[in-house]
Amino acid sequence: MPSLSQLTSPEAKESSREKTIIKTSIIGIIANVFLAGFKAVIGLMTNSIAIVLDAVNNISDAGSSLITIVGTKLAGKEPDKKHPFGYGRIEYLSAMIISVIVLYAGITSFIESVKQIISPKTPEYNTVSLIIVAVAVIVKIVLGRYVKGVGIKVNSDSLINSGADATLDSIISASTLLAAGIFLIFHISLEAWLGAIISVVIIKSGIEMLKDTISQILGERNDKELAKAIYATVLSFPDVQGAYDLVLNNYGPDTWNGSIHIEVPDTYSADRLDQLIREITMKVIHEHQVILTAIGVYSVNTKDETIISTKKQVEDIIFSHEYVTQMHGFYLQKEQKTMRFDIVVSFNAKERRAVYNEVLADVQKTFPDYEFQIALDTDFAEE
Repeated sequence: MPSLSQLTSPEAKESSREKTIIKTSIIGIIANVFLAGFKAVIGLMTNSIAIVLDAVNNISDAGSSLITIVGTKLAGKEPDKKHPFGYGRIEYLSAMIISVIVLYAGITSFIESVKQIISPKTPEYNTVSLIIVAVAVIVKIVLGRYVKGVGIKVNSDSLINSGADATLDSIISASTLLAAGIFLIFHISLEAWLGAIISVVIIKSGIEMLKDTISQILGERNDKELAKAIYATVLSFPDVQGAYDLVLNNYGPDTWNGSIHIEVPDTYSADRLDQLIREITMKVIHEHQVILTAIGVYSVNTKDETIISTKKQVEDIIFSHEYVTQMHGFYLQKEQKTMRFDIVVSFNAKERRAVYNEVLADVQKTFPDYEFQIALDTDFAEE
């Protein structure tokens, strides 16, 4: 198995991810600058507010791609004394900026569309302009699918947001074609109204992007599938009788560290336990690219059948309470008359502390001679 230094050093995989994001963003910048130029000329020639706004939107998209490049380069900086966990979260900030740009573009286009509704101008479409707009629709559809696909592949929220924005842009461009068709056939100008409707769609999309990105910056619950996989890896060690309290901290896309508690027999010596913890740490890094910075230990009674029977009795009491989902870390000392364990109370409980107090009261009632150390715990991967 590779050494810890080999596993935690910068890898070619991360370098490849950065290059892919930058290359994709550069393609987006080039495509959007050309489209913006063509649309600006056409919009001014045809007196079409929708096409002019579409051109402005393409410029904002190019800016978004530039922000993605800058954010990716900054996120790739090596950890230092001030930021020992690295700069990966900058990618979330760049994704948030892109969301704000999308939101701003939607609000601006809505204001301009309303102005056009109040003071309408008659558009002057021609065949060449409509062909160019049609080509722009196709380009933006292809670009949007490509950028979003790459974003999903390399787990880049900035690219995913940019790709979604490009797809919305293709709808905007398609709407200008629809408005042009209606005007040419029926001599009714609807482009300002269509612009207002599409602006609302863009605003909604920007708000959703912003909400998702802020949620990631605030810190979301453990990735369910990743947590499940790590638990399975830890439990694959024969002497690990339980694994609990996995906490994962995200410091950027695909950058995780965390901590976990394990249950081991109370017969374990310190050197044996040290070796087990090292082996678990290495295997989790190797299989999941997650660094467990701490592995806490719960000792499990294995010598006294009476204590094992008491544990079963305590479990029956605890799980009779509706919102208790786990009990772990149980250990009983007969001579000291102490009993310790942790309970997990679901977030679905209206008052988690009240449930905890009820459990404590019931256990104390059944075992009045014991002193209890009961911790209220949290399942960070709770569904």
